[in-house]
Amino acid sequence: MAVSDKINSVARRIPAWPIYALGLSYACWLFWLGVSDRLGAEPVKTLEHELGEMALYLLILGLMITPLRSHAKVNLIKFRRAIGVTCFFLVVLHLLTWAVLDVQQLDRVWADIVKRPYVTVGMAAFALLLPLAVTSNNLSVRRLGPAWRKLHVLVYPAVLLAGVHYLMLVKGFQIRPIVFLLIIAGLLALRARRIRGLLGF
Repeated sequence: MAVSDKINSVARRIPAWPIYALGLSYACWLFWLGVSDRLGAEPVKTLEHELGEMALYLLILGLMITPLRSHAKVNLIKFRRAIGVTCFFLVVLHLLTWAVLDVQQLDRVWADIVKRPYVTVGMAAFALLLPLAVTSNNLSVRRLGPAWRKLHVLVYPAVLLAGVHYLMLVKGFQIRPIVFLLIIAGLLALRARRIRGLLGF
């Protein structure tokens, strides 16, 4: 039996719901570390960055599922919705941590969105992810029909903006955000033909 067949056999027996539980547990664990003063000298900043980075990991993981099926014959499609919804949950917590615990004032939140480019880019990524989260249910899939797939093409610019947001907010030269962007660019290149087909180009 091929390795891909073994992986698919195991994947068929694993439900998707533990992904939601793991995402919630991770967020609760981070907040507990913050409350117990175990997130370093700047706990709010650390919490904010950890939530955002994990969300980016999940965005990239979700983007890898179709290429894995196409090129490696590994079928993890059943987990894609759970990964996407969990990712959005962490993005919302990342945003709330920044707005409520870090900035704390509504007028300053808006000022940061307008004046700070990395915040503007991050909010643009969030705005693109929002309709995907809202329509990530079976009812929306049925009602939107073929338009659902076209709408969910928004994940591609969203993940690219998320990678740029991460690169812009780090201080100094760091290799990790560059690696993230290279991985994202490679995954988008693999899906270029499919994206053009969905958009009718």
